[in-house]
Amino acid sequence: MFDAPGAGAAIPAAQAAADRVPTAIKTVAVVGLGYVGLPTGIALAGAGLDVVGIDVSERRLADIREGSADLLEDDQERLADVLAAEQLTLSCAPDLLADADAILVCVPTPVDEDRSPDLRFLASACETVVEQARRGQLIVLTSTSYVGTTRDLLAVPLAKRGLQPGIDVHVAFSPERIDPGNTSWRQDAVPRVVGGVTPACTHAAGGLIEKIAACVHPVSSAEAAELTKLYENSFRAVNIAFANEMAGIGRRFGLEPLEVIEAAGTKPYGFMKFYPGPGVGGHCIPCDPYYLLWGLRDAQATAPVLERAMRGIAARPREVVARATELLDRRQIDVACARVLLVGMAYKPGIQDTRESPSLEILGGLWELGTSVAYHDPLVQTLPLGDSGAMLSVAEPQPDDFDLAIVLTVHPDFDYTWLERFETLDCTYRTVAGPQRAIV
Repeated sequence: MFDAPGAGAAIPAAQAAADRVPTAIKTVAVVGLGYVGLPTGIALAGAGLDVVGIDVSERRLADIREGSADLLEDDQERLADVLAAEQLTLSCAPDLLADADAILVCVPTPVDEDRSPDLRFLASACETVVEQARRGQLIVLTSTSYVGTTRDLLAVPLAKRGLQPGIDVHVAFSPERIDPGNTSWRQDAVPRVVGGVTPACTHAAGGLIEKIAACVHPVSSAEAAELTKLYENSFRAVNIAFANEMAGIGRRFGLEPLEVIEAAGTKPYGFMKFYPGPGVGGHCIPCDPYYLLWGLRDAQATAPVLERAMRGIAARPREVVARATELLDRRQIDVACARVLLVGMAYKPGIQDTRESPSLEILGGLWELGTSVAYHDPLVQTLPLGDSGAMLSVAEPQPDDFDLAIVLTVHPDFDYTWLERFETLDCTYRTVAGPQRAIV
């Protein structure tokens, strides 16, 4: 159900346009089958809709069919069920978009090496959707991007094709809220924000999104929904950067940062716990705030708090390398001759995904110093290294083989007590380790 008091104004407008833009949805096309698109397609199929999942990668489609895509265990089971029931069809063919009643765009929005938005995937996907669009469709963008994206890449090009949003087609933005590997907050238990180009668009999109969400919170525009998503992840970025800073302060006072965080967290109001680490990874925190900062340039505005936080986040892996060098120097071990084990290459516990993982930057930083580096990760058995080939996870690391173990990511349901025998730099601040443990 819609839960915002302002939603009432959207309903009459939607009803007024109903004769022109049907809202009955039976078939949905999901463009992009990554960590957002695939669970979204599964959920829509589970809600009784016929779903076509479209991705440009044949390899990705093969992984999905084979059951090797990175999903929660029960989502793997649901995927097998909807594939068997032919409620989810997989394809690379963009012309299937024209047959769908609704289209959800769920493609990645990364940043480039200069941390500027890389809009190639999103622009290409939206261009294809506009080319295939027909009168009567609902088109919902879920990919995080700058404020104005929905209007720039969908509403305006559709209008140029003669498809007026709110009259001929419905166009809206509903930011994804999927946390990979999180079994506590599945997408059907999380509210979703929806903002349309017109009130009728908001209402139409809300009717679809509420099938896979706890409830729908409509906002006044697509731009309001876009800024909501950027605010959410920028809030997290600022607080993570501050948690890292406070962890360093705690260490300099000879205090255990986690003890202080948990103590502060007993306050029932005015405080929210954030935890320090080796850096941030994945598809949101390392990328999304840069879309906000980039968009502010045209508005001739600044966000100094966020800018400072993102500089701190970007520097965090280098701080880990510097701390490791310091610990080795204390033992009179030249970092160029050192043997280092990285524990955990995935960007967060419980998943296989290494994209944007700070572990990769730490690996590269140590290599630049001449360090001999190996890694252990029970969920990442092979680590592709581009043209350099690949690394294999060390199955049973031995302390005699390494001068230092840098603990970056530990996965649930695996035994890490073997770290008690290692000299460790614990970047998780909570790993089982022996007396030779240091923190960042």
